[in-house]
Amino acid sequence: MKIAILSRNAKLYSTARLVEAAENRGHQVRVLDVLRCYMNITSHNPSIHYRGEDLTGFDAVIPRIGASVTFYGTAVLRQFEMMNVMPLNESVAISRARDKLRSTQLLARKGIGLPVTGFANNPDDITDLIEQVGGAPLVIKLLEGTQGIGVVLAETHNAAESVIQAFMGLKANIMVQEFIKEAEGSDIRCFVVGDKVVAAMKRQSRPGEFRSNLHRGGTASLIRLTPEERSTAVRAAKVMGLNVCGVDMLRSTRGPVIMEVNSSPGLKGIEAASGKDVAGLIVEFIENRFKTLESTKEKPSSQPSPRTRTRGKG
Repeated sequence: MKIAILSRNAKLYSTARLVEAAENRGHQVRVLDVLRCYMNITSHNPSIHYRGEDLTGFDAVIPRIGASVTFYGTAVLRQFEMMNVMPLNESVAISRARDKLRSTQLLARKGIGLPVTGFANNPDDITDLIEQVGGAPLVIKLLEGTQGIGVVLAETHNAAESVIQAFMGLKANIMVQEFIKEAEGSDIRCFVVGDKVVAAMKRQSRPGEFRSNLHRGGTASLIRLTPEERSTAVRAAKVMGLNVCGVDMLRSTRGPVIMEVNSSPGLKGIEAASGKDVAGLIVEFIENRFKTLESTKEKPSSQPSPRTRTRGKG
């Protein structure tokens, strides 16, 4: 197969591992800076150009699109889809998962466990909003934030009011969530490929920090999942429409609650913690999915269609 990887930096661990895994399995791989791709959008012959070159002949595309370039990155991915190149994750699924409010509403609609979440627009509603999520302490999240950036723990009612007012004054979109105290600064990252969890790790925040992101100094370790946690992760991935994703959840007294579904999860932490070749499992999934799609394509029939058959005499 000829595989394209949309990534801003070919030297990133996740990108390099995907290249290595694909080449080890005999595939041709090319890393493309998504911001250097440009498109000719036409009805019958859509094309993508890259540094003056017309890109053709790819069988599959792996999007490693950062949150800051979601709009342009998904536009490029849609163009590949128009050219009948099979995406690892579809553009619409990535856009769906990147919208934190929309994804939370979709998960809630399907009855998947979530922290109680509130969303409001008017400062006059702040007091009632805080009460609806159970009061302080509570978590305030910027809808556009990633890797723990823009996530604030407000430990008192007054602190929560002040932070929410400040964000609203800046016209920033935020949502407010209950604080799951029993998680004790840890969460679980489930790595979903296809219809199963292939690896999982526990992320623990550093002392004095409630965010467990590895980019924030958190540590990762191997963890054994319960059947309910595995089922919840797979269901969350299906709701988002993602074939490959990282599902972040907390262990609460009422069972697993989903924090986020990440459409471009990093491979470094999960491979180190689990000891599994996650990149290889992703490439294997691409191979199997491509074979399935190829085998189900409509083949020309050797028999004439009913409309073109000649009628017998009589």
